[in-house]
Amino acid sequence: LPPLAGSINFAGTVLPIDYRNRTNDQLRQIQMIYQMADTALNPKLRIRDLIARPAKMYLGLTGKALDDRVRDLLHMIEMEPDQFIDRLPSELSGGQKQRIGIARAIAVNPSFIICDEPISALDVSIQAQIINLLKDLQEEFGLTYLFISHDLSVVAHISDNVGVMYLGSLVETGSKTAIFKNPLHPYTQALLSA
Repeated sequence: LPPLAGSINFAGTVLPIDYRNRTNDQLRQIQMIYQMADTALNPKLRIRDLIARPAKMYLGLTGKALDDRVRDLLHMIEMEPDQFIDRLPSELSGGQKQRIGIARAIAVNPSFIICDEPISALDVSIQAQIINLLKDLQEEFGLTYLFISHDLSVVAHISDNVGVMYLGSLVETGSKTAIFKNPLHPYTQALLSA
């Protein structure tokens, strides 16, 4: 649906609201990791093609350079390329699918990644692995995440700054320490006491 109002300010630039009017570099800089990896991955494409598509489209990689990039990305997300590169998404676990979603997001060297509840659909044992992977990648590549979550323990673990939303509005923002130790808004106080 076309947006009706608002603005997107990114890295000192006001972006067109309609993504069709943005440059490829603007689109490359902002990537996304979806909540449900099952529905975010085309079930008919092999892992090789799922990861290669953004690198081919935004970076113009082809041939050996593209294959090397896919293999490097699989190593980065701790999946052995020879074991996984020719599999279909249906042959992977939920955590492996989410790792593929992460590889797709970092494939184009973005600076900003929107993480939409990236661990909520995973088993608790896998959640910690994915969070640690995200933190490692963030440190290695200097990434900024907008990490959307209802799990306050995860927010406390991964975030530097926190924004609290209530009924679609941002009601409080601050450093992680300020929000968790001295919440000012009644909704934030209620969340932390629940």
